[in-house]
Amino acid sequence: MKTKEAPMQPSVNPKPREPGKLWIVFMAVCAFLMLYPLLFMFTTSFKSMNQIFASTLNPFSWPPTMANYDVVLEKFPFYQYLGNTLFISSIVTLGKLLTSLLAAFAFLYYDFRGKEKLFNAMLLTFFIPTTIIVMPNYLLMSKLGLLNNPWGVILPELADGMGIFLLRQTMRGIPKALLEASVLEDCTPFQILRKIILPLVKPSIFATSIFFFINSWNEYFWPLLILADRSNYTLPLALQMFISAEGGSEWGIAMAVAMFTTLPPLILYLLTQKFILSTFMQSGMKG
Repeated sequence: MKTKEAPMQPSVNPKPREPGKLWIVFMAVCAFLMLYPLLFMFTTSFKSMNQIFASTLNPFSWPPTMANYDVVLEKFPFYQYLGNTLFISSIVTLGKLLTSLLAAFAFLYYDFRGKEKLFNAMLLTFFIPTTIIVMPNYLLMSKLGLLNNPWGVILPELADGMGIFLLRQTMRGIPKALLEASVLEDCTPFQILRKIILPLVKPSIFATSIFFFINSWNEYFWPLLILADRSNYTLPLALQMFISAEGGSEWGIAMAVAMFTTLPPLILYLLTQKFILSTFMQSGMKG
């Protein structure tokens, strides 16, 4: 006698659990604490000194004023500092991108003795505090005669382990059959890099370059050690110099300078955050 088999129930994927109200409140508080300094900087840059002292923590004061920005553009060598920052950030970004791309391709394409050990040694550089390598780099720049020179800031930053790691992890997602077929077609390594790999990892290259540019733009400590002449200052150094020179009293003007310093990397990130987050997720570094 045959027994009837119970009909198979269709598998139902459980709905993801929604966060509780407590978690929503907690995340909202964290977001507010992180964004409030930006709001304070933005609104204070449009306040007069009387408005600042009358309502320091109140972000909304009326009427707004453009006087702080007028002072920055007229009496502050803003365009000179902007040019210095753009020059250093652009050269550092291009240098890091080139070295990271070539090194990542070498770790992917070539098989050589000690490759994994060398890659792991490169990963160890993530955990070395910056303060440890500052003195050797400073002495090297001094020997090369590059103190008080923008190239003294640029030269030690032309390679980056994080960029090598990110691009190498992205390249590992390319099907091996594609690379093997290109080898069978007698393609040179340069042709494989240019015609196959670069088009496939273009979004990651773009995101990594933005990541490099923002980090270089915001660099403060290393340029402070190298650049002594104010004419060579970058915007972060100029901001600190201005605050120190004014005794920290001209808050409105200082916040206007801070706005000019903060806006370019912030806008770049907002426009490219999709590519940046995708690159980190492809590398396995999920937030």
